[in-house]
Amino acid sequence: MGILVWIIFGLIAGAVAKLIMPGKDPGGIIVTIVIGILGAVVGGFIATALGFGGVSGFNLGSLVVAILGAILLLWLYRVVKSR
Repeated sequence: MGILVWIIFGLIAGAVAKLIMPGKDPGGIIVTIVIGILGAVVGGFIATALGFGGVSGFNLGSLVVAILGAILLLWLYRVVKSR
């Protein structure tokens, strides 16, 4: 998957994760994109390890995996930043 697709996936996944988990997070849109991109990677890794498949292209299943990974990372980011 090209870097541009990862960035687009990251933007979408980060924005959806932020909508699902609203709140004040420092960093703004850049941190949201980074969390989304890393969420796509982490979500794909976890889904593959559990046997569900990973981020395999620009499709609905990959988007769901990326969003779940972004939600997980956003939650972890908030836990770390609150300490």
